[in-house]
Amino acid sequence: MRDVNGCGTLSAALIISTVMSGGLGLGGGAYAQQAEPVVELPAVEVTAQAKRKAPAKTKRKAATSAVPPGPVAVTETPQINPDAAGDTDGGLSSGGVDGYRATRTATGTKTDTPLLDIPQSITVITQERAQDQHAVDVNKALQYVPGVIVAQGEGNRDQIIIRGQNTTADFFVDGVRDDVQYFRDLYNADRLEVLKGPNAMIFGRGGGGGVVNRVSKKAGEDVREGSVWVGSFDQYRATADVGARVSNDFAVRLNGIYENSGSYRNGVDLERYGINPTAFFRLTEDTRVWLSYEYFHDERTADRGVSSVAIPGSTKRRPYPGSISAFFGDPNKSISEFDGHTTTATIEHKFSKDLKIRNHTSYGAFDKFYDNVFAATGISAGGTYNAGVYDNFTDRTTLVNQTDVTYTFDAGWYGHTLVVGTEFSRQDTENIRKSVLTNIIGIPAANPTFFLPANYPIPVTGRNKTELTTASIYVQDQLDITKYLQVIGGLRFDRFDIDATNQMNGNQFGRTDDMWSPRIGVVVKPINTLSLYASFSKSFLPYSGDQFSSLDGITKDLEPEAFLNKEIGFKWELAPRLMLSAALYRLDRENTRAANPIPGGLPIQIGQSRTDGGEIELVGNITDEWEFAAGFARTFGRITNGDSAGNELANVPEDMFTLWNKYRFTRMFAAGLGVVHRSEMFASTANLTVLPEFTRVDGALYFNLTKDLEAQLNIENLFDEKYYASAHNDHNITPGSPRAVYFGVTSRF
Repeated sequence: MRDVNGCGTLSAALIISTVMSGGLGLGGGAYAQQAEPVVELPAVEVTAQAKRKAPAKTKRKAATSAVPPGPVAVTETPQINPDAAGDTDGGLSSGGVDGYRATRTATGTKTDTPLLDIPQSITVITQERAQDQHAVDVNKALQYVPGVIVAQGEGNRDQIIIRGQNTTADFFVDGVRDDVQYFRDLYNADRLEVLKGPNAMIFGRGGGGGVVNRVSKKAGEDVREGSVWVGSFDQYRATADVGARVSNDFAVRLNGIYENSGSYRNGVDLERYGINPTAFFRLTEDTRVWLSYEYFHDERTADRGVSSVAIPGSTKRRPYPGSISAFFGDPNKSISEFDGHTTTATIEHKFSKDLKIRNHTSYGAFDKFYDNVFAATGISAGGTYNAGVYDNFTDRTTLVNQTDVTYTFDAGWYGHTLVVGTEFSRQDTENIRKSVLTNIIGIPAANPTFFLPANYPIPVTGRNKTELTTASIYVQDQLDITKYLQVIGGLRFDRFDIDATNQMNGNQFGRTDDMWSPRIGVVVKPINTLSLYASFSKSFLPYSGDQFSSLDGITKDLEPEAFLNKEIGFKWELAPRLMLSAALYRLDRENTRAANPIPGGLPIQIGQSRTDGGEIELVGNITDEWEFAAGFARTFGRITNGDSAGNELANVPEDMFTLWNKYRFTRMFAAGLGVVHRSEMFASTANLTVLPEFTRVDGALYFNLTKDLEAQLNIENLFDEKYYASAHNDHNITPGSPRAVYFGVTSRF
């Protein structure tokens, strides 16, 4: 068949470390058995954010959220706790996770910082929340994040819209760019972080609307867990997570996944599998090393959904109202294949309790192929459409090296956490494209599936090679002025140097951009549990595009696009385990390309768009038995100058509401209920095709069969709502799944 250990230190001699089993991809969820908190015997340093010796009024407080009560077991021998001194590996700590809520992150600042003290809107999808929703990949997990729309991605990749900005490249793993195009599974992820607004000061180019970061599972705990899932449309999925603390200075872990599944779409299936061994070494008391290798394979039908038809009596169009299972094109020739090898090494050394250095190196080799036969036009008045066909092959290698030096000190009344860092990368990409557009004509929409001969001729229309080199340096200071006032400021310089060769005709193009990316934020805390913030940030995107495939004789002369974000908001711990957050923002995109009013003139950079919006989220525990995650986003995104000025941005609904909650009725049984509501939106900036509003309801039941055995039943689209989930353009629209049932069993051994 084709197809979470940032410790708020309570004492220099006593550390309570919550060891959590499992991960996002394993699907047990409701009553994941956590190891009892373990009292670490040896004394360790306190976190940089909690240890400061400045006067009391300038000390940054550790996370204020209380850890849920539970028994404390004193061990006879010390256990590995690689992150006991705080989050020191780019977001690899537990994130202060308690159920659906995370209290800390290192991703947004490169220091272990409470979310309450970060002047930015951040959504964290914890392992329990993802498991409870049966969110096995990034696509599914993001469907419950307000302000984020999961696009179709031509049926072969993750593609998202954050605050109105479309991206295929703003994905990261442990803070390192992961921009190759594929569908990301969560079998080896500990949690998923969505940082909204421009983020170039931390992440470099792109990130105009925000970024998505996966925090990977690392060696350092004893875990033995496996899960098996079966479900509607022939879903079969199995995962395993096995780890051991071999000694106090050495640990290993292995995560694996295999899935073979069908679909509610005719002729569509997938097969994916992956393996990820990791290791941890403590070389000396002050030097630690993490190693990781992952191989991941994904093969599936590249499904671009259904086409569109005219709305009677209107100039607008709508998705094809026929069967949601109908495949427009040739499913046998629409194939997407991905193979990825990624190796990482991280070393950290502490020179003193105030000074440390961390170096991270990542090397990846990726092959991606997809072949599409798809609807290239809408459905005509005569009930037919035209199809196109193309192949695309990408071979990419990426090498990234990051170095961060963190220094905490006091200067007079003020406490500082200073980060100085560099990032260097080299990326080589070869791309071959074959295409024939609208060559297959007059296909009846009533019977939209057809099959091309195996030797159907597709001429090569593009063969390109790009060499990308980046060099970056950045500095950031988190400044505690008083216990009521904090300031974070940073500046990053990037040199983006790209050379492109058109191997069809030998033409060569090159461009070098030197960009400055600032960020400034102010946090006011009238009380310990409430922060009010304001921030400004800027990002840039070179005109070679997300995937560096757009550099040619025209774009080589265009300045990078700029993204400027102004934001105000608050974060309020309503209760020790419940956080309310909200933000208002204005995001301006500038320097986009527009048509020259002079006939025959080159494109000019007068294009602009503006997104104004607001977001509010409530996440945590209403009671000990009731876990809750709800959010609402109102977004107004329009093109303000240039082509299509006045039109709305594509795939940006005005209103989006999400709710997921789980109630524990007894120790043995719990139930979950979720709602996703989205108002109508346009499939493209032409504002021609409308995707109607919808409300989808999901449900789940959880059974704690024994201490080490759990069962879970998820029902997606409980009331069998017919809706259209995403689009790539006016003629490629993905229908949402009808009612689907998934059943899983998780065992710990």
